[in-house]
Amino acid sequence: MLESFLITSRETLEASLVVGIVFAYLNRTNNRNYKKTVYYGIVFGILASLLAALAFTVIAGGFEGKAEAIFEGTTMLIGAFLLTTMILWMMKQRHIAKEIESKVEKHLMKTEPLFSHVGIFLLIFIAIVREGVETVIFLNALNYANGVHFIGGLLGIGIAIVVGYLFFMSVKKINLKRLFNVSSILLILFAAGLVAHGVHEFEEAGVFNPIIEHVWDINPAAPLAAQGIYPALHEKGALGSFLTGLFGYNGNPSLLEILSYMFYLVVIYFLYRQIEKSRVTKTIVPS
Repeated sequence: MLESFLITSRETLEASLVVGIVFAYLNRTNNRNYKKTVYYGIVFGILASLLAALAFTVIAGGFEGKAEAIFEGTTMLIGAFLLTTMILWMMKQRHIAKEIESKVEKHLMKTEPLFSHVGIFLLIFIAIVREGVETVIFLNALNYANGVHFIGGLLGIGIAIVVGYLFFMSVKKINLKRLFNVSSILLILFAAGLVAHGVHEFEEAGVFNPIIEHVWDINPAAPLAAQGIYPALHEKGALGSFLTGLFGYNGNPSLLEILSYMFYLVVIYFLYRQIEKSRVTKTIVPS
């Protein structure tokens, strides 16, 4: 449930921030006549996201056996890649509002009003569709790994919308930087788990060699599993099921899965250090 909540809240918050920034700028510059265009962008963006979800479900249902394992593994790896790009992009951003306002201003400066409406519509539409498609891929990858909890997903969407509304209506001061930092740490661990699960699916399909099939194995014997009895740290146990969904925990991982998990974390740490070095350099050296 927490993993579904984390994904939908993060994606919805990013989309709501874009919409909120555009609304705030239109109000401040007395361009309220463009608000209807923003609403059109939201509605059509949501519809396009739902169509993407339907198409993904239809495509996914057409695979069986080895092809199904490869498709699921590929989905997990794509999900991990998209999560990574999203996290790294957020790490780099320091003035998101100014960048979005600059884009809106450029559209408003167009001589033909129709072009201004189209530009603002596309800005909102693309923002909604991007987050929507990413959510579809992430939730499908999560479903293959551990199952999706729709209540958690709906709660994430609802709370993200409320947070975005409160932030831009100045009802309550919200430290978005801290919020994104905490969620980024959890999403990094989640993405590492997707990588490991994706590798596992390719092992199941016979594409990857596990090197060592089980580095450790705390799964119960077949009779216990048949009775629904699982140790706490089993993937279906009290603690293990939570760790599996959020961090990609495995009760009997292969050596390749462990190596892929650790390799991903090392790469992310290296990229983070590079971003921090670049930020320090820009601060010291005047442009």
